[in-house]
Amino acid sequence: MHVEQLRDYCIVKKGVTEHFPFDEVTLVFKVMGKMFALTGLDRWEKGEEKINLKCDPEKSEGLRAEYDSINPGFHMNKKHWNTITLNLDVPDSLVKELIDHSYDLVVKGLTKKLKEELKTL
Repeated sequence: MHVEQLRDYCIVKKGVTEHFPFDEVTLVFKVMGKMFALTGLDRWEKGEEKINLKCDPEKSEGLRAEYDSINPGFHMNKKHWNTITLNLDVPDSLVKELIDHSYDLVVKGLTKKLKEELKTL
């Protein structure tokens, strides 16, 4: 998976916007203003193709045990976020499932008002 494919997959989701809130190289995807994915573009240029995604804590434990390239979230809450190194032992199809899972977790945690607003988009 290339960074363009990653961006294309994230940005088409309902209510998603992209931002650079931390610096000019950390691309953050938000749904209704809440972060569900981020990646360092400077790292991609260096061949370190990684993405941070929110994940259910129990699911995280199993994924980390099964895949060498899924680790606790770098600079994130290690209980709720994973850092996935792409193009190693995690198939692109699973990366997409984990992006969907992260998005769904964030949507689930939105306020009732934001959920209703998302439905109308």
